[in-house]
Amino acid sequence: MLNFHFYNPAQIYFGKGMEDHVGEYVSQYSNQILLHYGGGSIFKNGVYDRVTASLRKAGVRFVELGGVQPNPRLSLVRAGIQLCDENNLDFILAVGGGSTIDSAKAIAVGVQNPGDLWDYYMDPEKPIRGALPVGVVLTIPATGSESSPSSVITNEANNLKRSIASPKIIPKFAVLNPEITYTMPKYQIACGASDILSHLMERYFTPVDHVDFTDRLLEASMRTVLDNGPLALQNPTDYHVRAELMWVGTVAHNGLLNTGRIGDWATHHMEHELSGMYDIAHGAGLSIMTPAWMRYVYRENVGKFIQFSRRVFGVEYPLDDPRALVEEMLFRLETWYRRMGLPVRLSDVGIGTEHLEEMARRCMLGRGKDGHFKVLTETDVLRIYELAL
Repeated sequence: MLNFHFYNPAQIYFGKGMEDHVGEYVSQYSNQILLHYGGGSIFKNGVYDRVTASLRKAGVRFVELGGVQPNPRLSLVRAGIQLCDENNLDFILAVGGGSTIDSAKAIAVGVQNPGDLWDYYMDPEKPIRGALPVGVVLTIPATGSESSPSSVITNEANNLKRSIASPKIIPKFAVLNPEITYTMPKYQIACGASDILSHLMERYFTPVDHVDFTDRLLEASMRTVLDNGPLALQNPTDYHVRAELMWVGTVAHNGLLNTGRIGDWATHHMEHELSGMYDIAHGAGLSIMTPAWMRYVYRENVGKFIQFSRRVFGVEYPLDDPRALVEEMLFRLETWYRRMGLPVRLSDVGIGTEHLEEMARRCMLGRGKDGHFKVLTETDVLRIYELAL
């Protein structure tokens, strides 16, 4: 186990009706804020009305910026930075899922740091000096951005999707009411569950030994997603199922399960090129790239994959050939993805070979190599894309 420093200051307000109190939570930090959100779902389910009523009751003035899209765009972030500057706004409330939260975090960084914001996303070593405080009303369990130190943005000028990470952008608070997720489309719930599962697997496959405690926490968390994901699609208004997914999504990415170990993250980076190029849902890209990555790297530490196959997927019968055991696990994983209505091959979403080399090259921009469980070169990344066909 590695040395570590765990810090997460995000306050979590979890449960029914908690969004009705968001004005109280915001007023502890500011009375003039940017209200940031995506499309029409928060208007249809009444969340917008409840949040704005609470803000007005608390005497909080707000300027609105909607229009966040999946794979949030840099151009809208720049518009948010300008709004904050012009209106002296000093707090951002994100009402939405991971895309809205990541966009809010990007605006928060852009307001308080010199130079071009995109430079911070392209250079992970560039220091982030500060950020406006951010609060969250979460509408879908997925990215865990509601209490994470990271933000992912797409620059539509070149279709590059990149991330930043800093404790300065961990939200001050997050409101989590599972009832809000009842009306979300099934495909969005499925993509969210896929993203949560990927966050757990990215941490699980580590080159660090003697991390059994966090291994066990990760395994339990993965079983929670695997068990509750299909139930959430079958029973959209089951509060307890939605609560399990919402909470495990937060814990999956708040840093706790990464303590003492280092995650891999190559699958996420390869998927970022995929969704940056084709604008597909992040969770759908992950359900395609994860099995391909596993098939390519499992020989790097067969024992870890055997442990994963047995503890998480229950592959118990004796198999002399580790490859056969891993393939049985992958069959079960891909069956779960398909049960959730997600793709497992690039061909499932109509993607062929035309941009594979370009995506492999772009994946290495600013990195040179990628991954930690197995360190990947550009050639390796291309082979994984080919396996995903």
